[in-house]
Amino acid sequence: VVLTVTDVNGNSSTCTATVTVEDNVAPMAVCQDITVQLDAAGNATIVASDVDGGSTDACGIASLAIDVDTFDCSDVGTNPVVLTVTDVNGNSSTCTATVTVEDNIAPVIACPMDITLPNDPGVCGAEVNFGDASAADACGIATVLQTAGLPSGSTFPVGTSTVEFTATDVNGNTSTCTFTV
Repeated sequence: VVLTVTDVNGNSSTCTATVTVEDNVAPMAVCQDITVQLDAAGNATIVASDVDGGSTDACGIASLAIDVDTFDCSDVGTNPVVLTVTDVNGNSSTCTATVTVEDNIAPVIACPMDITLPNDPGVCGAEVNFGDASAADACGIATVLQTAGLPSGSTFPVGTSTVEFTATDVNGNTSTCTFTV
């Protein structure tokens, strides 16, 4: 900046001064809580802008960063995530968002194949043995239970009977399958 000083008789002189402008004000970090769903493989990914709730800075925001961006089955429930907001002059501030991770994917279940037995004349039923259903889930299976029909080893009557199995994963999601005897 050039400063000019003039006296009452019109004489003047100048000097140069350096003015340094500093931005020492941190940006205003604003977080928002979000909910994410795990995919079929049991994973979820977020980016910093997902938890940014409108952070601001008078000089402009250079970057947003988060400390956790991937989640899996072990993260089902609430998880704190720290958002760091950095302005164009290197000032930064943080806030904490809550990321709620949900598993809404039902397990995959497979029942034994349908069983057909020949009908012997004069016989009113047959003993039938079958295996359990199998199930898989990215986060794990809690139970696979027969929920309808006669159990394996029972004498099934002539005609068609339905057997049902239900699989429940560790997060309470269920799937059923049926087969006929």
